[in-house]
Amino acid sequence: MKPATDNIPHTINAAGVKEEARRLGFHACGLSSASEVDGSHTAFFDRWLDSGRHAGMQYMERYREIRHDPRLLMENTRTIVSVAMAYRPQKELAPHNPQIAWYAYGKDYHLLVGQRLRELLVRLQARYGTQLHGRAICDTAPLLERYWAWHAGLGWIGKHTQLVIPHAGSAFFLGELLLDAEADTYDTPLPNQCGQCNRCIEACPAQAIDGRNGLNANTCLSYLTIENRETTLSPQIAGQLRPYIYGCDRCLKACPHLKGAPATTETWFAPAEELFGMTGERWQQLSPEDYRRLFKDSAVKRAKYEGLMRNIATLSSSEDS
Repeated sequence: MKPATDNIPHTINAAGVKEEARRLGFHACGLSSASEVDGSHTAFFDRWLDSGRHAGMQYMERYREIRHDPRLLMENTRTIVSVAMAYRPQKELAPHNPQIAWYAYGKDYHLLVGQRLRELLVRLQARYGTQLHGRAICDTAPLLERYWAWHAGLGWIGKHTQLVIPHAGSAFFLGELLLDAEADTYDTPLPNQCGQCNRCIEACPAQAIDGRNGLNANTCLSYLTIENRETTLSPQIAGQLRPYIYGCDRCLKACPHLKGAPATTETWFAPAEELFGMTGERWQQLSPEDYRRLFKDSAVKRAKYEGLMRNIATLSSSEDS
């Protein structure tokens, strides 16, 4: 890493950063001093990978050195700004129809969160000068985002391995802005408040959550219905899947902190009205053209048409059995 240059601002005001983040629609914002990830967290992450609990997500194995030290992502990184944007829907799909995970109701969050982070950088540059440099990240770089969100005081990492924001739960998209200037103050991590609560573990029909070893993607229904590229799903999975055809929100919805979660006001995350009328029969008849129209700019495209139809067929077979 190169030493800092004289052109970099001495400090940025943390309170001002948070105020700008709030104006841009972020529910929470915190700042961390950039450094190596704590050794206990890197050791846990390495054990998780080495035990194969990441299933077929081989990309998680790459860039371990960078994941362990975010300063390698951008020259002279001094500060990591962590943000959270709510996605709990104002209106849910009818419970008697097949379900998709809340986060995929609307358009792809990467686009909006990334855009808002870049806007945050522009606003900070307007205040401090264009000599302030930054990099916006939303699942677009090998960064341990939940660790840094915890480190910035946004919440803690729950037993279901998601970030839990106090009295708001985990229905949030996370993002980061790396800056090459120091802040006048930094936030401190929150203690884990899960205690003896095991609701998320008990809510998982696939028993994919282990409070000590983290999530096992090999059996996680979100992984199996989104990232998994197998052409068929086993009968055992079929029984666990109902009523989901994309993702699974059971552990998220079981968390008692979700009760205080705000519903999103972002129209970007609002589902197409057609989605509310999708019955099981209509899902089974979904054509490639319907798929492209219904999920234009949607995160559901991560599973591709073939994957979604595989999930729909699996759910249908479980209902017929």
